[in-house]
Amino acid sequence: QVAIKKMSLREQNRERALNEILVLKGKNHPNIVNSLDSFLVDEDVWLVMEYMDGGTLQDIVRQTRMAEGEIAAVSRE
Repeated sequence: QVAIKKMSLREQNRERALNEILVLKGKNHPNIVNSLDSFLVDEDVWLVMEYMDGGTLQDIVRQTRMAEGEIAAVSRE
């Protein structure tokens, strides 16, 4: 299974999308989702990543009441 993240290449998002691809491509760590490939589809980049069934860090932080220190510890890991 894989996860596909679609990122717009419109003006304000172009640099952010390309930076994310470059950062993920250069990393292989057990605590970081690995990037498998990327594709240009119209004006979007589709980033293919390994699937993590726990959801995104953003979802977890928004749905769980955590103290600031707990959020920092989760983000660090």
